[in-house]
Amino acid sequence: PRQPAKTLWYDRPRYVYLEFCVEDSRDVKVVIENERLVFSCKNADGVEFYNEINLYARVNSKDSREKRSDRSITCFMRKWKEKVAWPRITKENIKPAWLSVDFDNWRDWEGDEEVERAMLEQYAEV
Repeated sequence: PRQPAKTLWYDRPRYVYLEFCVEDSRDVKVVIENERLVFSCKNADGVEFYNEINLYARVNSKDSREKRSDRSITCFMRKWKEKVAWPRITKENIKPAWLSVDFDNWRDWEGDEEVERAMLEQYAEV
C-alpha cells in the first residue's frame, strides 16, 4: 500500500519549494506539469510513497527541478506569475494531513531575491 510522504512547502517571489521528507529514497520519480506535481519513491524498507498535488497556480514546468539528498527530495518550481504570493500550495482550499508550511524557510519577501538566487545556485552546484 502506498502512503503520502510528509511534505513541507514554502513560497518565494519567483519559485515555490516543496520538500518530500523521505530518508534513503530510491526509484524517485517527480513529474512537474504546469498545474500539477506527482511524486513517488520508495524508502530503504520498501515502503512506497506517492503524492499528487494540484497546484494553486500555474508553474513553468520547463524551469522547475528537483534535488535528492539522503533525507529528502526538494522540488523548486518556477512560478508563471512572479512576485505573486501563494496563500497555499494546493488548488483546493483544503490542507492534507501530510502537508505543512516550512516555517524554517518561510520569511517576508522584502529584499529576498538575493537570498533566492543564492539558494538556486546552491542547488545547481550539486
